[in-house]
Amino acid sequence: MKYVFLLLFVFCCPLLNAQVDSIPSRKKIDSTRFKMMAKKKLPSEAVQEITIKDYKIISFERDTTYLDTTLTIQKEYKYNYLRKDDFELIPFANVGQPYNKLGVDFERRQMFPRLGARAKHDNYFEVEDIDYYNVATPMSDLFFKTTFEQGQLLDALLTLNTSKRFNVSLAFKGFRSLGKYQLNQAESGNFRSTANYVTENGRYSLRSHIAAQDVETEENGGLISKVEQFESGDPDFTDRSRVDTRFSSSDMGENKILGKRYFLEHQYKMLRTQKDSSMVEKTSLAIGHIFNYETKYYQFKQDASNEYFGATFDSPINDKAHLKTMYNEFYAEFYNATLGRLQGNISLYNYNYYFNSLLVTANGQQIQSQLKGDEISLGAKYSKHIGGFLVKGDAKYNLSGDLTSNILDASASYRFNENNNVEFSLHSSARMPDFNFLLYQSDYENYNWQNTSNFENQKVNSLQFQLFSKKWGNLSAKYSSIDNYTYFSEDPTQELVENQEQATIRPFQETNSVGYIKVKYNKEFKLGGFALNNTVMYQNVSQSNEVLNVPQLVTRNTLYFSSDVFKKAMYLQTGITFKYFTSYTMDAYNPLLGEFYSQNTEKLGGFPMLDFFINARVQQTRIYLKAEHFNSSFSGYNFYAAPNYPYRDFVIRFGLVWNFFS
Repeated sequence: MKYVFLLLFVFCCPLLNAQVDSIPSRKKIDSTRFKMMAKKKLPSEAVQEITIKDYKIISFERDTTYLDTTLTIQKEYKYNYLRKDDFELIPFANVGQPYNKLGVDFERRQMFPRLGARAKHDNYFEVEDIDYYNVATPMSDLFFKTTFEQGQLLDALLTLNTSKRFNVSLAFKGFRSLGKYQLNQAESGNFRSTANYVTENGRYSLRSHIAAQDVETEENGGLISKVEQFESGDPDFTDRSRVDTRFSSSDMGENKILGKRYFLEHQYKMLRTQKDSSMVEKTSLAIGHIFNYETKYYQFKQDASNEYFGATFDSPINDKAHLKTMYNEFYAEFYNATLGRLQGNISLYNYNYYFNSLLVTANGQQIQSQLKGDEISLGAKYSKHIGGFLVKGDAKYNLSGDLTSNILDASASYRFNENNNVEFSLHSSARMPDFNFLLYQSDYENYNWQNTSNFENQKVNSLQFQLFSKKWGNLSAKYSSIDNYTYFSEDPTQELVENQEQATIRPFQETNSVGYIKVKYNKEFKLGGFALNNTVMYQNVSQSNEVLNVPQLVTRNTLYFSSDVFKKAMYLQTGITFKYFTSYTMDAYNPLLGEFYSQNTEKLGGFPMLDFFINARVQQTRIYLKAEHFNSSFSGYNFYAAPNYPYRDFVIRFGLVWNFFS
């Protein structure tokens, strides 16, 4: 009830203005018809019409969309900390804490190993996650949402142009949330700045970005009396700050990811033909260069050690893994309207993954302080429209270096009409696992290893079919085969000691092949103002040993109602979302590594999650109000996101997304 007055203020203020009769109807301000008039300084005093489609968003892959200010059920699914549909994820109790997986994809976008600590990277913007903008007038995007106790989540973007050819943007995403449980605070900051430019004659173009990011979380180790204090539903512990956690204030864990990146891609067209009457360029030959420099570290600290991770060399604990990378790619690209687009490239990758000490174990084994080297690779890309078909191919092969790898992606899609198209794609890659699998050092004795000589490339081969149809729905089916699957797990050769459950966690490679099938289907049914949106995913794993664990079935069903209200000055959407996944041996979380690990002793899941929401749109503002997991108090306290880490209790959260134009 403490939010009631604030909610009334947020909802009523726009409504007071919305009652003015002169405000146009929703149809006139829909995102596909949003119009502004901007006068150009021409002798004839001509007026140029600007629509919402002049506010373009360009992805790393150069796919162009435009700003969408409508209110849809997909916007509801993306209104979260990650700002993307989290259907295949389940979050921990607090915002900014890890997400456990309900589905997996093995097609990694990067060719070379990453730092590791993947459970801490959900909100980390990689190169491929940065968008660029081309806007007609200055535009801003403001995202706000409440968190859990003493904090807020804000993502603000401002983009503008000095001319039609030069656009810049500044963005910052920051949050802080204390959380409901002890020692569960999380905070982060993601700064991004982009620029893209094209010369007047169109020969030279560039795009670049700078990103500075940090993610900091407290680690309480999970619950230690989960049956008595959580699953029993004891009213003395419904205040979750009273629930006992494994770590206390004296040995609380803290982990942190900090990264800085400088990216530049530019291209010069050496040869080009003039555009014809259709304004389409027929032939061009260009050379280009891509530069990416990034520094990053992962750190885990404790003021005092805890036997949960085993014996130590030293206390307090201060583990820190660094990674510095520099990537340069030079390419030549030929385009012809008849032959297609063909690119050849050569790249140099320099890496330095290191710790601050050289370790010699008690048995005389030496563990290096760094992995350092250079990789040279060749690559090619091809794309061509052939009638209704679009054919794409992308391949890279490593010529030299210790991280020998290769990757191949190919796809063919066919568009029958505006409402129906199909796509076939295949992926084949052989890559070394992340650096923390290959080398790791810690003040905890058992968390020191070097696998550079005995670990091999993880090989992935997958085939996927996708159908996109407005009438029949969206269907995707994928089969993947994984050799040398690499994972963290308990060491079966070491005896498990009470209160030291994570003292034997180590990286392993599965010697047998793992087969994985994923089928996903989405379809929405409408009747008047009512709609039922359904997403169902089926998964099956074929394996000799239980190393890859996923639920067999995941479903999300949303029944909602949409309508114009207040003389069409507001568009309202309200409904209930039901989400469920079958029980399975859910991966456990290791806060020291910032990774999930495979376990086969405890089955979790099989609990319903019900959310009630009311969303509204007034002009370019979308307002969101949600009662999350409102069934938690009467459907049983058996909801976990990982062993010993509960999912969220019932909570009411609200916020908005607001676009400004000038």
